[in-house]
Amino acid sequence: MAKMVSILPSEVPTAKLHGYLLGAVGPRPIAFASTMDADGRPNLSPFSFFNVFSANPPIMIFSPARRVRDNTTKHTLENALNTKEVVINVVNYDLVQQASLASTEYREGENEFKKAGLTMLPSDLVRPFRVAESPVQFECKVLKVEALGKQGGAGNLVFSEVLKIHVAHDVLDDLGNIDQHKIDLVARMGGNWYSRANKGMFEVPKPLSTRGIGVDKIPDHIRLSRVLTGNDLGMLGNVETIPSDEQVAEFVASNMGIKALISADDEEQLHNKAKAYLDQKDIPAAWKILLAGAKQNRKG
Repeated sequence: MAKMVSILPSEVPTAKLHGYLLGAVGPRPIAFASTMDADGRPNLSPFSFFNVFSANPPIMIFSPARRVRDNTTKHTLENALNTKEVVINVVNYDLVQQASLASTEYREGENEFKKAGLTMLPSDLVRPFRVAESPVQFECKVLKVEALGKQGGAGNLVFSEVLKIHVAHDVLDDLGNIDQHKIDLVARMGGNWYSRANKGMFEVPKPLSTRGIGVDKIPDHIRLSRVLTGNDLGMLGNVETIPSDEQVAEFVASNMGIKALISADDEEQLHNKAKAYLDQKDIPAAWKILLAGAKQNRKG
């Protein structure tokens, strides 16, 4: 029999206990929850304390926990309590970086749709917007919210009844069922780890605690790229500051291959090179290539 480490929850810090729970219980599906406050301002955030619990009636439950660091509540919970409506959007691989960026603790009133570079799609039966890029969206009414405690880390079960479902045609098979290969769902594991259906685990660094600039602050010539994907933009938006002109010039001067690529004045090649750096998780280098290419275009 394997040697075990035994833990009493009351004897370890909440953050440590949280790590044990999330590291052991997974993969967990992600509720990308869209809500609206009483003033009509949208809010968007992912939650991996989530699942479907009933088909008749169709009930989903997700749990925005109280913050461990200061025992405050999240905007999603406050909105669900006040407006009794939510849209639960599923997260697939194509938007995982943007969903992660949307989990950033932006200031109250800031629009996470814009910060994450996602499209607000009006719902039919509820006020919160749907995430247009999500392959399946559930418009829900909130039946009740059950608080599990009053301390930091305590969950709040949001019982959500599905009123209407929207499914993208391109994830359906010939019989009209959801094809599990096409939908390409992702799920949360412990730490920075996620799981992709049929592909195994991959890592997504947590968003900056200092708040990333957001996709909305990326210059148009980059944000509207025909090469860069939503995931690429999500990574670019998860930086506190973009490189300075001096940092860009130093990077180009030390890399003859990049200098030659920039001189060729081929934006598509430059963006493909930046994408290759992003695939390697070298976000600073990707930014420098993109900014250097833009500077060259301005000179031309």
